Amino acid sequence: MAEENGDLRSMMQSVIDEYVKAEQSKSEPAHKAELLEERRRRESLEQRVNELITENERARAKAEEAERSAAVRGELQRLGVAKVELAYKAVKDDIRRGDDGRLLAADGSDAKDYLARFVSENPELLPARLGGGSGATAGQRTATSGGAVELDKIRPGMSPEDRERARQEIARVASQTLRGM
Repeated sequence: MAEENGDLRSMMQSVIDEYVKAEQSKSEPAHKAELLEERRRRESLEQRVNELITENERARAKAEEAERSAAVRGELQRLGVAKVELAYKAVKDDIRRGDDGRLLAADGSDAKDYLARFVSENPELLPARLGGGSGATAGQRTATSGGAVELDKIRPGMSPEDRERARQEIARVASQTLRGM
C-alpha cells in the first residue's frame, strides 16, 4: 500500500506539473506581449523626458543670454555710450557669467570695470563733445536780439531799418563765432 501511495502521489504530482506547464504556456504569450508594451511605454516616456530636459536647458541658456545681454547694454548706456549696439557687438563675446553668478570679463575682471575700460579706450562710441564744426547749422545757437535776420530776406533795395538790423545780426554772429560761443 505504501508503494501504491507513492505511485499515486508521483502520478498526481506529474499531472499537476503538466497542468501548471500548460497554463504557463497559455498565459506566457500574453505576459510577453504585456511586457513588450510596458517596455515601449517606458522607452517612450524616457525619450520624452530627455527631450524636455534638452528643451529646458536651451530655454535656460536663452534666458541667461538675454539677461546677460540686457545687463551689458544697460551698463554701456549708463557709461554714456551713444552707439550701444556697436559697442555691444564688440564686447559681447568677452563677458561671461561666473560660477557665483556675477558677470565677468574674459580676463577675469569685473564686467563693469572691463566695460568702463573699453569705453575709455574707445571714445568714438561716446557722444560728440562739441556741437559745432563743419556742417553745423546756425539754428543751434540762440539769438539774443529779438529780430533775427534770414539770409533770404537780405537783398538790394532793403529798407534802411532792415539793412541796419541785418548788419547788427551779422556783427553779433561774427563776434560770437570769434569768442567761441
